[in-house]
Amino acid sequence: MQALLSVAPGGPETLELTTLPDPQPGKGQLLVAVKAAGVNFPDTLIIRDLYQIKPPRPFAPGGEIAGDVLALGENVTGFKVGDRILALTGHDGFATHATIRADSAIKIPDAMPYDEAACFIFTYGTSYHALKDRANLKTGETLLVLGAAGGVGSAAIELGKAMGAKVIAGVSSAEKAEFCRRIGADEVVIYPHDLDKDAQKAFSAEVKRIAGPNGMDVVYDPVGGDLAEPSLRCMAWNGRYLVVGFPAGIPQIPLNLPLLKGCQIVGVFWGASVFRDPKGHARNVSELFAQYAAGLIKPHISARFPLTRAPDALEHVSKRSVLGKLVITME
Repeated sequence: MQALLSVAPGGPETLELTTLPDPQPGKGQLLVAVKAAGVNFPDTLIIRDLYQIKPPRPFAPGGEIAGDVLALGENVTGFKVGDRILALTGHDGFATHATIRADSAIKIPDAMPYDEAACFIFTYGTSYHALKDRANLKTGETLLVLGAAGGVGSAAIELGKAMGAKVIAGVSSAEKAEFCRRIGADEVVIYPHDLDKDAQKAFSAEVKRIAGPNGMDVVYDPVGGDLAEPSLRCMAWNGRYLVVGFPAGIPQIPLNLPLLKGCQIVGVFWGASVFRDPKGHARNVSELFAQYAAGLIKPHISARFPLTRAPDALEHVSKRSVLGKLVITME
């Protein structure tokens, strides 16, 4: 097998393509021939030791995969050799083979190609848990999605529309704005990469103008940084501000704002929720597959990279320049 290994903390340029003995599944595990692996922002953090999970080295990044079951370990039931599955791996997905916990594998629909399956569960799972379980988004409400052209952001646009919300996409370029309109955003607000106080006020004013006098019912924030405070100032009474991630930095929030707005700041830790509420996770996955089958959601893959060029994909994600999703293919 081949794997792209992190042997020391650092950026994508530190990863090493390595040939290893083929693994064997242990008790409760599946051996999977990886066909595709999704690329996500945590992959750029975990190799730098900046993620909450710090696996022992050497390890491969890659937190979600799709492929075929090659072998079953002891005590595994419900699967057979040849089953097409996707799985959350946390890491070790950038490899031609992977051993995974059988209870982390999900059979994928026959009509779903491997590349879309590998880009499905992380982004849609995160965004659906956020909008459904944490925000209780309702038909007719207004939703502001920040970083809307990225993986979780574009998923949130599609899911928000499927749930009956008016969706405003916040992005940093005209190219990203056009992409968000194309996938269903009702309105788009463009903000500069560097937001000084004047730019923050202008962003808030534009969002309030679009949202109307009541403000935003839900803000989906996978960005953080200087966008957080001006977005919080746009909240409606009883609004829900979803804290999803911080690629732009962990913001400092004036706590008088949620008091004055009568709104909630709600944490979204989807990875932990999967393990704390497996029944709820299974229910959400089933509902997401139904929406996929109905054509309401579909991963928007902007580029595919072979395993040898996975560092290039990680570099693009690090720069927050990606439209939709990137995927690594093992063909």
